[in-house]
Amino acid sequence: MSNVRPYTSGANQSEVRAHNERLMLSVLHQDGALPGSEMARRTGLSSQTVSVILRKLEQDGLISRGETQKGRVGKPSVPMSINPDGLFSYGIKIGRRSTDLLLVDFSGAIRASRQLRYRYPQPHEVFGFIDTSLREIEAELNADQRARICGIGVATPFDLWRWHAQVGAPKASLEAWKELSPIEEINRFCEHRVFIINDATAACRAEHMFGGSRVWRDSLYFFVASFIGGGVVLNHSVYEGVHGNAGALGPMPAYRADAPEERLLDAASIRVLERRLVEAEIDPSVLTQRPQDWSRIADHVELWLQDTAKALARAALTACAVIDFQAVVIDGAMPEPLRHRLVELVRQELPSLDMRGLFCPVVQEGQIGAHASALGAASKPLIALYLLDSHSGFSQPA
Repeated sequence: MSNVRPYTSGANQSEVRAHNERLMLSVLHQDGALPGSEMARRTGLSSQTVSVILRKLEQDGLISRGETQKGRVGKPSVPMSINPDGLFSYGIKIGRRSTDLLLVDFSGAIRASRQLRYRYPQPHEVFGFIDTSLREIEAELNADQRARICGIGVATPFDLWRWHAQVGAPKASLEAWKELSPIEEINRFCEHRVFIINDATAACRAEHMFGGSRVWRDSLYFFVASFIGGGVVLNHSVYEGVHGNAGALGPMPAYRADAPEERLLDAASIRVLERRLVEAEIDPSVLTQRPQDWSRIADHVELWLQDTAKALARAALTACAVIDFQAVVIDGAMPEPLRHRLVELVRQELPSLDMRGLFCPVVQEGQIGAHASALGAASKPLIALYLLDSHSGFSQPA
C-alpha cells in the first residue's frame, strides 16, 4: 500500500467553499503542478467546482497557469501550480543562542534572512533586532509584495526563562521572558498577525512541508541543535498537542554509561559537544561560525556523534513503544556530512537494541538543516490562513 498522503474529499456546498479552496491549495502545495482534471480526481470535487475555484485562486494571484500540455489522449490540459509570489510570511526563531528571521515565499523559498547571535537572549535586544530587520526587508519589497505578507510565525522554546542554567546565564537575566508575550511585543511595532509555535515543533513542520518526510503517515522527528528537540507527525499532519508541546523529546530519560540518569537533551545536544570543547581548551565558537566547518575538531565530533546516535536510538525505541511510528527523521544544525554520519550511526545502532514486540522504524535523514525552526515558523501563518492541517480543525481520512 502506498504511503502517499490521501486528501479529504471536499464538499460542493457554497458554505464550505473556503475549505475547498484550502484543500486545492494544499494539493498544489504538496504535489506540485496539476491540471484541473487531476485535482478533481484527487479531491473528489466536481470538475465544475474545481474549475470555478481555480479561476478565483488564479485571479487572486495565489496560483499560476502553466503551458498547455498537448499530445495526449483527450483535450489538452493546463497544469496549475502555486505562485511563489502569491504569498509571503515571516518566520522567526527566538533561540537560546540566536534569533533567526526569514522572509519566505508561498513555495517555501527563503527570500531574505537575518541573524542575531548572543550568549543568552535579552528581550530588548531580540525585539529591537526583529523591528529593525522587518523594516529593512520591507523597504526592499514593492507595494504588492508587502500587501501579500500574511503574517509572522514565531518559534521559541516554551518557558524560555527556565533554561538559564543550561545556557550559562544568570537566573535573573531570563526572568523578563516569564511575563512577556512575543505577540504583544511584536505588535508594538508591526501590524502583521503573529502566531506562536514551539521551536522544535516548527522544525518538524518545516521538514514535513518542505522536506522529504511527508511520505510517512506517522513519524517521529529529532532536531539536534544547541538543545535537542523534536516533533510528532500523526496521520500525515504535525501534531502539536493540547498545549502545543507534543514531541518535547528533550526531557525524555536517556541512558549513558557514565551518567545513568539524565535527560536526552543532556546526552544528544550540540551543547554537549560545546562543553567538551571548552574542557579541552578549544574555542567552541567554531560550532556557530558560517559557513559551517567542523573539520578542525573532527576527533571530538566523531565521539560526540557516536554518543548522540546511541541516545537517539534508545529514545526512538522508547517512543515506538507508545506510537507505532513508521519512520524516525533526524535533522540538525550541523554540517550536512555530519548529519549523514549521524543518521548512519543511528541506523546501525537501532537494530542492535532489543526490539522484541516492536516494529523497527525506517531511519530517514532530514533535509532542511539550520533554518528548520524559522522556516517552520513561517509556515504557521500559511497553514492558519490558506492551507489545511488536520490537527487544526480540518479532518483527514483515517
